[in-house]
This record gives sequence, C-alpha cells and structure tokens, in this order.
Amino acid sequence: MQARSALFDVYGDHLRARGSQAPVAALVRLLDPVGIAAPAVRTAISRMVLQGWLEPVQLDGGRGYRTTERANRRLDDAGNRIYGREVPAWDQHWHLAFVDPPPGRAARTRLRAGLRFLGYAELADHVWVSPFARAELASVLEREGATATIARADRFEPAPSSAWDLDALRDAYEGWLGSCVDLVEEHTAAHEDPDEAAFAARFHLVHEWRKFLFADPGLPDVLLPADWPGRTAAALFAAHAGRLKPGADRFVARCLGAAPPQA
Repeated sequence: MQARSALFDVYGDHLRARGSQAPVAALVRLLDPVGIAAPAVRTAISRMVLQGWLEPVQLDGGRGYRTTERANRRLDDAGNRIYGREVPAWDQHWHLAFVDPPPGRAARTRLRAGLRFLGYAELADHVWVSPFARAELASVLEREGATATIARADRFEPAPSSAWDLDALRDAYEGWLGSCVDLVEEHTAAHEDPDEAAFAARFHLVHEWRKFLFADPGLPDVLLPADWPGRTAAALFAAHAGRLKPGADRFVARCLGAAPPQA
C-alpha cells in the first residue's frame, strides 16, 4: 500500500469531519497500525504538498497539514460514491467528452486514470462517456493540459454500457463478497487494542472498497442486471463499515487528542 493512497484514505474517511487537518505526529500515529512507517508518511506529505493536495498549517499539536479545496472536492466526491450518498437520479441522457489530449505520454496516462476515476469510459479514441455530468471533469482536464468538447446525448443504440468491462466488474464484486469477512477478521485479530483493531480493519475495508471507484462508473440501476452483485457487495461493505466506525472514531480521537466527532 502506498503512503500517499493511505493518507487520502485517512483524510477522506476520518479527517473531513475534523476540519480536514492534523499534526504530522498524529498522521504518523494513525498510519502506524496499517503498516506505513513514519519516513514514508513524511515523504508522501511532501509530495502531496507539491501536487496541490495538502497545505501546511500550524496547529496546537505542532506543524500539520490540511487538505486544499481541490482535495476536498475529490474527497467529498469519493465519499459520496463510497457510501452511496447523494445518488443522482438518471435523466436518461449520456454525457460525452470529446477530448483533445495533452502531448506528453505521462500526462495522457494521468488523464486517462483521472477520467476513469470520475466514472468515464472511452467509447472510441478520445471519446469518453458517462451516465452523469461529472463536476470535476473541467479540473481534471485543466490539470493535465487537455481540453474537451462536451455533448449530451438522449439516445444510444445500443446503450454504451459495453464501454465498461461489466463482466470483469461482476467478477471483482463476487470476489469481494467472498473475501470481505476474512479481510475484516484478519486485521481485527492483528491488534490487541479493540479501538486500534477497529480502525485498522475499517481502514483496510475502505481502502479495498475504494478501488471500485476506478472500475465502477455507478451506472443507473435500470441499466444493470437484476442479479448484479454490486448491490449485495455495497450492503455488506456498509454493514461492516458502520459496525467498525465507533471504535475507529475513538482511536482517531486518541491520536489527535480530541473528542470523537458527533454522529
């Protein structure tokens, strides 16, 4: 697990409810139970500052870092998708982005990853499709030096659902259903302190579930099969995440030297 990814998880899942900031020492304590060493945490923080995700701030507990507005938008969008908040109603229109990609290979790779994270799929060369307009599209394009012409389509024959590999996504959800309980139990058993165990188990649960954000575009329910395993997987994730949250909140509060956030 990369320290940068772990920091995104901690800020998104725990620190957004606490002012989106924490001292460096607290970040090190938070990531220790999940196997991220202090030097890796500090290196990742420095890189995230350079990338515009974090900014330094002086806190009572010492020098710390808070997420930038750009990071907050990304974390809020990811949180909504992870926990199924604010699920939009589909208006039966498809949103298209005819992308003029940047010249550099690395920038093009980052752009493709960014578009997939937002829920777009490449329908044809440089033509990306999504069932919903994505608020972050403009910033993702601008960050990589790309531009796009945007269109809205009211009819596709057939529907462009095949732009996503739904067979692979089905297999991934079925694999999740077969491994979720073991994942939670493994990381719960690895820690004697019950609150630390709850934090570690929930951290790994959310970290693994978050990977679906890069594969699952959140297609409208009407476009998915009746036996779609993503529904059952989401319910199982929510049940375990909810059960582990009180203990995880207590551990975070202990690391920060603060009271747990109000539910």
